[in-house]
Amino acid sequence: MSDPGVLSFTHQGWEQVLAKVKRALVYLDAACAESLHWGCGSTRLLEAVGGPACHLREFEPTAVGGGAEQPKAVFVLSCLLKGRTVETLRDIICRSHFQYCVVVTAVNHAVHLTANHVPAAAAAELEGQQPVFEQLEEKLCEWMGNMNYTAEVLHVPLLLAPAAPHLALTPAFASLFPLLPRDVHLLNSARPDKRRLGSLGEVDATALPPELLLQIRCLVSGLSSLCEHLGVREECFAVGSLSRIIAADLANYAPAKNRRKTAAGRASVVFVDRTLDLTGAVGHHGDNLVEKMLSVLPQLPGHTNDVMVNMVELTALHTEEENWNAVAPGCLAQSSDMAGKALWEALLNTKHKEAVMEVRRHLVEAASRENLPIKMSMGRVTPGQLTTYIQLFKNNLKALVNHCGLLQLGLATVQTLKHPHTAKWDNFLAFERLLLQSVGESTMSVVLSQLLPMIKPSHQRTKDDYRPEELLILLIYIYSVSGEFTADKNLGEAEENVKKTLAQVFCEESELSPLLQKITGSHPGYHITFSHRVSLGFSWQ
Repeated sequence: MSDPGVLSFTHQGWEQVLAKVKRALVYLDAACAESLHWGCGSTRLLEAVGGPACHLREFEPTAVGGGAEQPKAVFVLSCLLKGRTVETLRDIICRSHFQYCVVVTAVNHAVHLTANHVPAAAAAELEGQQPVFEQLEEKLCEWMGNMNYTAEVLHVPLLLAPAAPHLALTPAFASLFPLLPRDVHLLNSARPDKRRLGSLGEVDATALPPELLLQIRCLVSGLSSLCEHLGVREECFAVGSLSRIIAADLANYAPAKNRRKTAAGRASVVFVDRTLDLTGAVGHHGDNLVEKMLSVLPQLPGHTNDVMVNMVELTALHTEEENWNAVAPGCLAQSSDMAGKALWEALLNTKHKEAVMEVRRHLVEAASRENLPIKMSMGRVTPGQLTTYIQLFKNNLKALVNHCGLLQLGLATVQTLKHPHTAKWDNFLAFERLLLQSVGESTMSVVLSQLLPMIKPSHQRTKDDYRPEELLILLIYIYSVSGEFTADKNLGEAEENVKKTLAQVFCEESELSPLLQKITGSHPGYHITFSHRVSLGFSWQ
């Protein structure tokens, strides 16, 4: 095995799962599917299952159950085995013919004790025992209809989706977001007057709702398992109110205390609230091709960190938009393709210009190895040039299979370079640089007045103008880089003008983007009126 790291941690976890799935019907929730996607790929799981049919299904209440010829099921879940998760398990099993069920949870048994309100002292006495899992095993047999059938419940720390050897994501916690100043009001609504909080700085674990505390404890459980795999005794640092609570919970987590006594190495863990660095998330100063891919290409359904790559270019279909859904999309994750994986890691660590040249080099070398009739061209790399190289593989099935991962990343590069939103990148960057120059010299009201003419309804916008969601990104950037500022006499009027103009633009959109639908609480086909939009209100805090 390789040196301990995020890759080996994920692989070790999935090997435990793969050992259970032979000839089984496998149900995965979205977060575990994403961990598999980046960690070892669905092909590896299908090989472990064996058999000619596809036996992977999404874990959801309406999931199809197992027939008489499918007696074994494995459920791979990222969450606590409680509430709706257990109800979904019951519903699937009751409409199936299973005789052997395995449930894998990414959450430690100690957290399940906490979720079931077992006091810390009582939990300490249960060390080495797993009563919550054992009770669920009995329930599984009951739902299968025979107490002599086989049921297993086990914990495997499937916390990470490793995008690279030194970059891992936590898809199960994509919705875990730092507290905002307005959340203090909500927290105070459940507290007596004498114990009301004055600011986020006063928030501690005792002030948080139970659901959020449990989510934090689930994250801490996974991080502790990672530290155990790495063999380190961690020292935690925190920047931000929620990060401080997470760091304190990890420090006080009972299994972690026992682990640290025998850990040989040391590590520093830094937690940072994302809200303290929003400019890094919404700014356009990063000269990286992967950042642009993630920004402009459509999101891969069910995933939080990957995109869809249109693969029609490699088929005999015409490239018109109506054919795009006829072929399964490609993606950025290339966990089972070594050449594609090497290119992906190179793209992550190089600037835009060098990354595009690296894509060309890999395509040229792959075409040469397959003896394809490639025509070399030097100088600037263009989307058309890359497309020409990619199409060499089109009618060669062996070459397509051998270099599938590389071709997905090549097409992702072409589609990103040709995307109309990529052309706006420099416009964003120019505005952000101008803003940085004016911060400190101009008041916020002046900056907002400069933004106001850029807010245009759909019938007045050209391809170079900003869409409503892009304007929101600019506003976040403006207020983030400005930090604490002195309100001048014209600020209220300037903010009100921006609010009203944005609200009017929202109302005049023929169809709101998914992001705007989420912000406004609307749905496809729903038309927002001006009064409705204003009643929802905007908050600059």
